[in-house]
Amino acid sequence: MAQYPYRSLNEYYRNLFGKKTAKISLDGGFTCPNRDGTLSTGGCIFCSEGGSGDFAEDATLSIPLQIKKGKAQTQKKWPDACYIAYFQAFTNTYAPVDVLRAKYEQALAQPGISGISIATRPDCLNDDVLALLQELSSKTRLWIELGLQTANEDSARFIRRGYTNDVFVEAVKRLHQLQIPVVTHVILGLPGETTVDMLSTIHFLNRLPIHGIKLQLMHVLANTDMAVLYETGAYTPLEIQNYLEIVGECIAHLRPDIVMYRLTGDGDKSILLAPLWSLHKRDVLNRLHQFLKEKQIHQGDAYN
Repeated sequence: MAQYPYRSLNEYYRNLFGKKTAKISLDGGFTCPNRDGTLSTGGCIFCSEGGSGDFAEDATLSIPLQIKKGKAQTQKKWPDACYIAYFQAFTNTYAPVDVLRAKYEQALAQPGISGISIATRPDCLNDDVLALLQELSSKTRLWIELGLQTANEDSARFIRRGYTNDVFVEAVKRLHQLQIPVVTHVILGLPGETTVDMLSTIHFLNRLPIHGIKLQLMHVLANTDMAVLYETGAYTPLEIQNYLEIVGECIAHLRPDIVMYRLTGDGDKSILLAPLWSLHKRDVLNRLHQFLKEKQIHQGDAYN
């Protein structure tokens, strides 16, 4: 019997590997077309200086050393765990193929690594990169994480995402053809978005062959354009009860086979401006599970 009223990541990993599985967040030293001037130099309005990799290991360390350090942090808690190398910071397919191959193969060569998860943009998956990913998927478990954030094109332009929904759809379909599972990042609480807008993103994803989803609370981080909106009163973060209600709606409307990779998120406390309640992640998750139980919400209840 499932522990939660949704397809949890822990359950998925245990069925896949037969044991506890931990992800080690890596910084491969990449950049992003939304940072280097190809599309923009400012990045998305919410993105920190760490390129969404604030919890990744130190980019000045080699990939093997980053993995060794990451394993050391979890081995006392989970001594028998297997590990997934998670290329998290910035855009991890945005480099020449030979550079990408070297980074990925360094990670795969480390003891205990059972797979690789690669976070990237759908507009950074050219034919050569896709060929490399197909090659990689023949050797190991591979997941590609794509940052959609929202299916609302007006919101996407406002946050300076830098590509249209059509680009995302094409990337998902091409990866699916290669039998590479796609995990999609969605941000709840973007400026100006209503619950209807957020559910529209869920409906948009339900129609695509995605494997997993990460629901990320909109964090306001220091030294971002979101911080300016917040500090000037132009943006009000979600309160916890509102967030629980939105997540409950998303779970109820989500296609039943999609794996829930994340239900909230971590904001680096050294740069998090709001909402500060999100720092208490265990409490947030406990309250969410209690809310789902009280409301008798199960994944796919409202899916059609």
